[in-house]
Amino acid sequence: MGPLSGYRVIEIASIGPIPMCGMLLADLGADVIRIDRMHESDLGLRRDPAFELTSRGKRSIAVDLKRPEGVNAVVKLASKADVLIEGFRPGVMERLGLSPEVCISANPGLIFGRLTGWGQTGPLAQSVGHDMNFIGLTGVLDAIGLSGGPPVPPLNLLGDLAGGSLFMAFGIAAALAAPGGRGRGQVIDLAVVDGVAALMATIHGQSLAGAWPPGRGKHVLGGGAPWNTVYETGDGRFIAVCAIEQRFYNALLATLELNPQSLPDRMDPMQWPALRDALSQVFLSRTMPEWTSLFAGSDACVSPILSVAEAREHPHALARESFTRLHGKDQPVPTPRYSQTKSETTGETISKPGQHTLEILQEHGFSEDHVERLLADRVVLAPD
Repeated sequence: MGPLSGYRVIEIASIGPIPMCGMLLADLGADVIRIDRMHESDLGLRRDPAFELTSRGKRSIAVDLKRPEGVNAVVKLASKADVLIEGFRPGVMERLGLSPEVCISANPGLIFGRLTGWGQTGPLAQSVGHDMNFIGLTGVLDAIGLSGGPPVPPLNLLGDLAGGSLFMAFGIAAALAAPGGRGRGQVIDLAVVDGVAALMATIHGQSLAGAWPPGRGKHVLGGGAPWNTVYETGDGRFIAVCAIEQRFYNALLATLELNPQSLPDRMDPMQWPALRDALSQVFLSRTMPEWTSLFAGSDACVSPILSVAEAREHPHALARESFTRLHGKDQPVPTPRYSQTKSETTGETISKPGQHTLEILQEHGFSEDHVERLLADRVVLAPD
C-alpha cells in the first residue's frame, strides 16, 4: 500500500539502529525479510519478541550464517532483493562471506546499506561503541543539560535512531529514486556520527559565527533561557515553556498574571537566573493539570510533559489516530502520511525469529528437497 510497495529489503538482524530502519521501510510498504540468527539468545534479547514493535510488518527467516549453506541461502535471497541493510562492524560481513562484492555480484542492482557508529573508514572504524559514545564525540551531548549540571543523554533517539535509522532509510529511498536507481547497485556507508553531524548543521553554523557559547544552559535552544525551558509544577510534575517570540512571551505572562514591568529583562542573559526564579515560584503554585487547563487555547507555547503511557492517550494523539491497536498492543502508526500511497500496518505485524522460514525459501525457488536438507542439517530453523 505504501510508496515502497513492490520493493524487497533484506535486513540482517542486529541491535541498534538497523531494526528501526527496517521498520520504517516496512511501514512504507517494502517487503522486509529479516535474517535472524538461529537462537534468540544470540541477539541478546531480554524481552518478549511480541513486544519488539520494530519487528512489525517484517517476515523472518532463521539462518545459521556460520555455515556455507546458510550464507549461500542468504545470497540467493539477496539476488532477488532491491536492498540489503546490515549494522556489523567493518569486515564482519566479509568474514561471513556476505560482502558487498559477493552480494552485488549475485545481484548487480542491489543497494547494500552499511550502518555503523563510526563508519567503514577512519581511526575509530573498528572500535566498539554505543549511542552515547557517538553523540558524545560529535559535540551533541556536551550541549544538552542545564548550567552547572552534567550532560543529559536524550535516550538513543538522537544518535542511533535519528543519525542512524532515519538517515539510512532516507539514503535508501534516495538511492531508489535516483536516475536508474532500481537496478543500479551501490554501497551506502552511513556512520551515526556523520548523521548526527548533519543534524547539527545549524548549531555548527552558530558556533562558527560565535553565537553558540560552549557548555550547557547558556543558549536558548538548550533550555538556558527561562522562557524556553521546563518548570516543575505543584504536584511534582513538569511543564514545557517555549515562549520564544515576544508575542508568545506576552501570552505566557498574561496567563500567569504577571506584570512585564515587574520582571527582569528577558533578553539579558545576566538576568535569566532571576527571571527563572520568578517563573518557577508561579508554576509551583498549581498542578500540571491545572496549568494545562489554564493554557489551553493560548499562544503561550506551554504544554504538559507527559509519560510515555500518557502520550498514547492524549486527545490530540487520539484525534489524529497516531496510535493503532494491533494484536492487543498500542503502537505508533506509519509516518509520514500520504494522500495516495497510503501506508498501513496490518496482518502479522510483529514477527518472531524464523516465523516465515518455509514460505520465504519456497517463494525464492528452493526445492522441497533442498528445504528439507537445510532443516535437517539445522542450517535454517522453522516453527514446529
